[in-house]
Amino acid sequence: MELQDTPEEWRVVATTTPFQGAKTSVRTDDVVMPDGTVARRDYQVHPGSVAVLALDDEDRVLLLKQYRHPVRQKLWEIPAGLLDVPGENPWHAAERELYEEAHVKAEDWRVLADVYTTPGGCDEAVRIFLARHLSEAEGERFEVSEEEADMELARVPLAELVRGVLAGELHNNCLVVGVLSLAAARAADGLDALRPADAPWPARPFAS
Repeated sequence: MELQDTPEEWRVVATTTPFQGAKTSVRTDDVVMPDGTVARRDYQVHPGSVAVLALDDEDRVLLLKQYRHPVRQKLWEIPAGLLDVPGENPWHAAERELYEEAHVKAEDWRVLADVYTTPGGCDEAVRIFLARHLSEAEGERFEVSEEEADMELARVPLAELVRGVLAGELHNNCLVVGVLSLAAARAADGLDALRPADAPWPARPFAS
C-alpha cells in the first residue's frame, strides 16, 4: 500500500455559486457517486493560504493573538495570510506575511507541511513554512487595520507550545500543525531534511 493522497475527480453534472464574497465564495455541485446516484455538495471556494512558523535563535516561536469572529475567541496563531495573487509563489507570499504581521525577515526557509484545513466543506489549501535566522525587517512597519489592529505579539518557547497543543489550550489549525510538525521533524531526520521553500505544491501550482 502506498501511503499517499491521490488526485481524483468525480463527475459534476450541475454547479451553481449561491454566494460570492470578497475573497471566497460558496459553490453547490451535484456529484455522481460510485453507485450512479447524484448527491449535492456545498463547499467554500478559497484561494489558499500560507502560514509561517518563525523560530528564533532561542528556540522561541513568533506568535500573534488575534480575534476570530466565527469562533468568538482570541486565538494564538502564527503569521498567515491569503494567496491573493493567482499563481504567486507561496514562499514570496509567506515572506510578505511575516513582514506585514511581525516586521521580521528570515534567512532560512523550509516547507513544514501542506494541509487542507477542512476538506469536507472547503477547498482551502495551506502551505506552512519554517522560517529561521530571524532579524528585524528594514523600513516602516506595515499599517494594520480591523482585527489586526488589536493583535498582540509574543515569542514563546517551542516546548511550551507543544504542551499547550496537547493540553487542548491552543486551537489554531496552522499553529497546531506547524508546532507538531516541527517537533516531529526534529525527532526524525532533522530540520535540514525538510523540503526546500520552493518545493512543488500540486494543490496550488505556482510560477518559480
